Amino acid sequence: MTDNEHKKPRPPVVVVMGHVDHGKTTLLDYVRKANVAEREAGGITQAVGAYEIMHGEKRITFIDTPGHEAFIAMRSRGAAIADLAVLVVAGDEGVKPQTKEAIGILQKSETPFVVAITKVDKPSVNIEKIKSELAEAGVLLEGYGGQVSWHGVSAKTGEGVNDLLDLILLTAEVEELSYDPALPASGFVLEVRKDKRRGLEATVIVKNGTLRRGDMIATSSAAGKVKILEDFLGKTAAALEASAPARIIGFSTSGGSASGGKGVPLVGEEFRTGTEQFAQSGKAAAPRLARAGREMDSNRDNHVLRIMLKAGDAGSLEALAVVMQGVDAKEMTAEVVSEGVGDITDGDVKEAVATNAAIVGFKVKLERGAANLADAQHIRVVTSDIVYDLLKAVEEFVRSAGKPTILGALEVLAIFNKAKLNEQLVGGKVTEGIFRNKGLCEVVRVENGMDKVVAGGKIMNLRDKKADATQAEKGKEAGVLVDAPVEIMKGDRLVMREKR
Repeated sequence: MTDNEHKKPRPPVVVVMGHVDHGKTTLLDYVRKANVAEREAGGITQAVGAYEIMHGEKRITFIDTPGHEAFIAMRSRGAAIADLAVLVVAGDEGVKPQTKEAIGILQKSETPFVVAITKVDKPSVNIEKIKSELAEAGVLLEGYGGQVSWHGVSAKTGEGVNDLLDLILLTAEVEELSYDPALPASGFVLEVRKDKRRGLEATVIVKNGTLRRGDMIATSSAAGKVKILEDFLGKTAAALEASAPARIIGFSTSGGSASGGKGVPLVGEEFRTGTEQFAQSGKAAAPRLARAGREMDSNRDNHVLRIMLKAGDAGSLEALAVVMQGVDAKEMTAEVVSEGVGDITDGDVKEAVATNAAIVGFKVKLERGAANLADAQHIRVVTSDIVYDLLKAVEEFVRSAGKPTILGALEVLAIFNKAKLNEQLVGGKVTEGIFRNKGLCEVVRVENGMDKVVAGGKIMNLRDKKADATQAEKGKEAGVLVDAPVEIMKGDRLVMREKR
């Protein structure tokens, strides 16, 4: 019996790509009858998801990729793993920068693709304009001088969705995809995350053979045994065949790694079963993104901003590194001292204390003990589940880096007396830390959208209602008698910093 006689047709693995907010996830929501978009922070897909659907009697695996520019590595990886792609273009917006980027990725990886023009239910859609813009971007559609198939769809009404699925299956038939179920499984690592209860979870796509619970499994940077095997719905499975998304528990985190991954598989790596070792001549791991800024010696230079990166999964860690690269540190030099997957723990805070670093977290929780320790040790922790918000928060942090830590800040809400500059009586609310009596302060004013220290001053007296007070905590209102060489205005902030 020949090898071909063992082979069976393999369902296609399809990556969905396009510009942010052009309807990729909404389209998949309609297809798989599950509302994922509303569960994503900010309504934006921020992790690679893999899903199976049945169309008629045939199976299709979809990979949904994030649209934000920070996720380019994840989109590139998705195209490399997939058999074919759906390029999504919003009918009311047309070709955008990330559409062109996706086209470049597909052309470079030589991935066959079809085009889905979404939101065709809207009256503002101009199909001919979309065709022209795609042609300018190097994509010639059928009926417009080229051979790239396309279909108009509406995820709102369902118009054209079944026809698009038919088109995907037809394109897959032309590719003549096949696999041998008798072979040990092989495929690619799509995502890696750390679960508190279960440990390391790896999401993989099987491309050949059959993946079974109990198999030995290895990548070029990690190895282990498939102790728990789950399908894309999280249901326990004894075995999964080619094109299936699978979640694996069993990679060891205690061993070393040639890639420096400490036994953790890297996203984009090829995996194989039936072996504890993965030949170094095999498929190379996806290259790690460069660390933010320039690496520096571990001296205590005040112009070096040391940062620890933590993310909820390995793909998001890559995206976080891209975000850090996009931050304008100006006179500060950013040095990433460590990177990790999982929530921020007190161990992370202790490492931050030892390395004089701040912690930046994406899609992670700050454990209560870690939060208390960070407050006590004055360790700055910046976190967000939305990449846009995180970028803004990090930029604000970088702008304030190099300055002494803020001990307390009060926003001026009212001016009661400004007859004498050395006896200005104002009222306000504490917005940061603890605002104390009898201390030095800065008068900070927003000018041209930026905070500017306009003068130094001294707190002469602090009052809580009508009584003298030694301090006021965050969230409390207080009256303050200030000696400052400039006239304090409503909207100014009085900022107290640690002495150096």
